[in-house]
Amino acid sequence: MPVRRRASRPNATAMKMVGAQVATCRIAKGMTQRALAEALHVDAETIASIEQGRRVLMPNLAEQMDRTLGLPGVLTVAANRLPEVDMVPAWAEEYMEREAEALALSWFDTMIIPGLLQTEAYARAVFGCRVPFMGEEKIELQTSHRIKRQEILRRPVPPTLSFVVWEAALRDRIGGDDVHREQIQHLRACADRPAISFQVLPLGVTSQAGLAGPFTLLETPEFQRLAYSETQRGSFLVRDPNEVSILSQKYAMLRSQALNFAETKDLLDRLLGES
Repeated sequence: MPVRRRASRPNATAMKMVGAQVATCRIAKGMTQRALAEALHVDAETIASIEQGRRVLMPNLAEQMDRTLGLPGVLTVAANRLPEVDMVPAWAEEYMEREAEALALSWFDTMIIPGLLQTEAYARAVFGCRVPFMGEEKIELQTSHRIKRQEILRRPVPPTLSFVVWEAALRDRIGGDDVHREQIQHLRACADRPAISFQVLPLGVTSQAGLAGPFTLLETPEFQRLAYSETQRGSFLVRDPNEVSILSQKYAMLRSQALNFAETKDLLDRLLGES
């Protein structure tokens, strides 16, 4: 049977779930990873990677597993039903889980409005700027997921949120004039919310602490302090206390270099007057 080709990497969470199913069924059969690998004529590392969710369980191998483990097609169904579209890239999934439960978030951004403060139309326009073009279906899925993340703002006790955003992100008219105006109006409303601290780092400064790029700081329910930074093709979840401390110092400096709350609101009002 030919190997089925996938258009994109399946969802990482689904891969972990299928891997756990494989491990559970193998153990119930009383087989080690090596024994199952030998029965399937594959490497033991292949079985280990599948069970850990690091490797996709392909349908043809799933069929062999079902026969070997005496299962009624359970793994074959799972392999064929893996989601084709990753709504969250695998390298960002752990951060998203941490963000959803965070006690506090501090966010520095340079080129776009932070995701937690984006309007639906602005988020859709941002995803539409991706190169190569991801297609309308995936844009809608990504937009839906981004807006769903904003549910943390509606908690009975929301996290403490601080944002410093470079002025350039506010002046770019991503999505056109109507989308831009709606986004600035939304930011102006957010600037008045008690749980949100929103500041703009103005253009034309002679010194700023964020030249190395955007990053996020977060505090977990266990009071652990982490940092997160994205690149063009990946990201880093930073746990090392020394590295988190350095980024915390940068963020503190950025807040002192940014406009204060009143000045930020004045700038947003001026941008609304210009739009």
